[in-house]
Amino acid sequence: MAVRAVVVEADGGSRGNPGPAGYGAVVRDPASGEVLAERSEAIGVATNNVAEYRGLIAGLEAAAELGAAEVDARMDSKLVVEQMCGRWQIKNPGLRPLAAQAAALVGRFAAVRFQWIPRERNRHADALANAAMDAAAAGAAAPPRAAAAPEAVDRAREAAAGAATRGAGSDPATAPASWEPRPSDTATRLILVRHGETEFTAQRRYSGRGDVPLSARGRAQARATAARVAALAPAVAAVVSSPLSRCTATAEAIAGALGGIPVRRMDDLIECDFGAWEGRTFAEVREGWPGELDAWLASTRVAPPDGESFTEVGARAARAADALLRAYPGETVVVVSHVSPIKLVLRDALAAGDAFLHRLYLDAAGISVVDRWPDGGVAVRSVNDTAHLAAL
Repeated sequence: MAVRAVVVEADGGSRGNPGPAGYGAVVRDPASGEVLAERSEAIGVATNNVAEYRGLIAGLEAAAELGAAEVDARMDSKLVVEQMCGRWQIKNPGLRPLAAQAAALVGRFAAVRFQWIPRERNRHADALANAAMDAAAAGAAAPPRAAAAPEAVDRAREAAAGAATRGAGSDPATAPASWEPRPSDTATRLILVRHGETEFTAQRRYSGRGDVPLSARGRAQARATAARVAALAPAVAAVVSSPLSRCTATAEAIAGALGGIPVRRMDDLIECDFGAWEGRTFAEVREGWPGELDAWLASTRVAPPDGESFTEVGARAARAADALLRAYPGETVVVVSHVSPIKLVLRDALAAGDAFLHRLYLDAAGISVVDRWPDGGVAVRSVNDTAHLAAL
């Protein structure tokens, strides 16, 4: 069972700005104030703002490792809080990748609230950051501090389980992070395409790592999807695909319609490994593994027998999306994948909870479009567009 809510206190600093720098972060139980995890590290020569962002990132990573669903992020850096809330522009190009990394982490929680606090209320994180700066000045790298012992986490889970979600309140600094609309030509556009139909798709069978080819209908869907994508985005920088043939065949049809550009395969885009459930229907799984199915439906951290959890799939899908953002800044990329990776990318883009995964339906050969900006901004333009399939 995951920790429901945590408080992250983060800080960073530099002796000289730029100079020897380090960060500190503390994760607490919101009810008891108990420390669940600490992070601190010397980062060499950097500015105060870089160190502050690094502290926030470390705190969010620690909260994610504890399985937190909600985070109250508290910092004495007005700049970081205002930028993460979208009210201040990120003018320093050196901070944009860090802000994007923090924003990607924010998208993995059900809710993150940012709050500015005075330095005297951030003493623990400040002390960790100063110790890290001392290490940086001495030329030594302070190893990251690990999470607290499991028994401390267990105690916090019990205390946090009944805690109500805290609203943003009237202070704008506590509002959820958001971004104002901005020109789409500065974003990296991901055109997410589910592969065409297979026999398993038509029979509603779990289809994971098994290399099931497109059916005749699936090949027709791939051709229709190729024409639709070419109309949506005549200028495409890359077509990337899961390595399984149902995706590569769909991707090759799209690449052909775009002038024959090469298809790049990405292993991180492969479907979830459904293990013992591969090739079976939901009814068959319900009959054979009723307890395991209930547990899997209740938590993204649970995997099918001998399979892979959605948490694991989500991590590699996010890794793939982040890699594409870095490789093709400001360009359009067609991503051909499967139901699970695409749903998880959309979940993160919409900052949705895990229930989203069981409520969103994605048709074979459906198209979704997501814009991502370098500073962490996200706009979901469409989800499961199937208009191009109407004549089939």
